[in-house]
Amino acid sequence: MRPNETSLNSQPNKAGDDDMGDDHVASSFETPMRADAFDLDDDEKIVRIEGHFREIMNILGLDLTDDSLQGTPRRVAKMYVKEVFAGLNPKNRPHARLFENKYNYDQMLVEKDITFYSHCEHHFVPIYGKAHVAYFSQGKVIGLSKINRIVQYFSKRPQVQERLTVQIGKEIERVLHTQDVGVVIDANHMCVASRGVGDTNSKTGTAYFSGKFKDENIKREFLNYINSK
Repeated sequence: MRPNETSLNSQPNKAGDDDMGDDHVASSFETPMRADAFDLDDDEKIVRIEGHFREIMNILGLDLTDDSLQGTPRRVAKMYVKEVFAGLNPKNRPHARLFENKYNYDQMLVEKDITFYSHCEHHFVPIYGKAHVAYFSQGKVIGLSKINRIVQYFSKRPQVQERLTVQIGKEIERVLHTQDVGVVIDANHMCVASRGVGDTNSKTGTAYFSGKFKDENIKREFLNYINSK
């Protein structure tokens, strides 16, 4: 296998003996959310997170009167709600405009090397990498930037890579009314690299295939393309 080549073989992340709860045991591709998740508006969430994060910093012994630190609780709160976890809120779901496939394009369409940043739900540290998305049209096509936006939307949540991969695949199926979808994700996990086992070289690969992409020839065509320069 060439360097940086994406494989279908997903290997579990290794962790130290003290890392209880790292197993990926979620039974649904939906992000676990409480029924009252949106009873508070964004402004109130920011105020509450700011207070809690200020207390965390106090417990750690940091001097919040220092001019470099005094604004950190507010910055972190805004970042959580408005940026890195904005994908939790369904109001931020991309609205994809579809177009008629008037040109009768019946081959695979691939959007590869979509950069994404997410956060591991076990330790709240970054996951980052590339997503590759492909589909066959069933009469409709989507603006290419909307594929990127779908990837970003589901990335901006506390995640595990397996769930993220399936969520992207299911959303492409839903939006485009097609069952012929392929998704491959190749990612780095900072919960592996910066803590625990401290492995900075390993990557994790996951895949989602439906419809025509379960055919070995179609799957191979997709993989060959995303692994090409």
